[in-house]
Amino acid sequence: MMARRKHDGTRAALAGAASAAVAEVEASLVVPPDPSAAAFFDVDNTMMQGASIYHFARGLAARDFFTWRDLAQFAWKQVAFRIKGVEDPAHMEEAKEAALAFVAGHAVDEVVALGEEIYDELMADRIWSGTRALAQLHLDAGQRVWLVTAAPAELASIIARRLQLTGALGTVAESVDGVYTGRLVGEPLHGPAKAEAIRALADREGLDLTRCAAYSDSANDVPMLSLVGNAVAVNPDAELRRIAREREWEIRDFRTGRKAARIGIPAAAGAGAVAGGVAVGLALRRRYGVEFRWGEAVAQARDRATLRR
Repeated sequence: MMARRKHDGTRAALAGAASAAVAEVEASLVVPPDPSAAAFFDVDNTMMQGASIYHFARGLAARDFFTWRDLAQFAWKQVAFRIKGVEDPAHMEEAKEAALAFVAGHAVDEVVALGEEIYDELMADRIWSGTRALAQLHLDAGQRVWLVTAAPAELASIIARRLQLTGALGTVAESVDGVYTGRLVGEPLHGPAKAEAIRALADREGLDLTRCAAYSDSANDVPMLSLVGNAVAVNPDAELRRIAREREWEIRDFRTGRKAARIGIPAAAGAGAVAGGVAVGLALRRRYGVEFRWGEAVAQARDRATLRR
């Protein structure tokens, strides 16, 4: 057990160091910078409604980058990863393999160009305006603002650039001669790996973490939130809300009305609803040739789950 923990810690440190090493500044600050302070924002359900990698996958599937069946299998693995987090190494490995299957053998430039298109089509309208406003407060104070996410570093950088943030830390996929190899550098930037990436970036950029802030919706990000002087739970899950109250962290919730009810579905019910919507869509597509619309199927499935509560 001790050997496994040491191994996992080493891979998290490697993933964090790699993410910090490839991070580039995407936008200039309007006011003179406060060089020792910064803010770190999780992406999925914190800065953006839903999971960025899902939206990216939808866009790739619509372009015949892979099959809808592949997308359904990926959804199952990613939902399991979201629920299990770092506690289950088997699910962690499955999530990693599913993510790598997207890009193996493809040129980095090709994937980045597609990411730009998919952001405009499927992600731009899903940004939480309240969270973006929080980020702007830091920018206006002359502080740098970084996204920190398990999504691919290239996709994370696109989102940061479009939001006019400083840059992004994301999962680093290995590439050789501009082509993805299908391997990761370390592991997905999740849980402890996010904290390692922030530490590495702080060393590189001369940040004082006691003067920094971090924002997340998930209890999986407690290592990141615990690292800084100002931790904020944004749209928190039940576990993070409990921890935030115990530690007297600020809580911000931008979910309202019907949208909040959807997001508030318990993890197990949400996973079943999403997977059920995928399965129904695939069945209809096979039997009747009906076009499968992922977003509509997921929304309808979530509505049904909400009504059953």
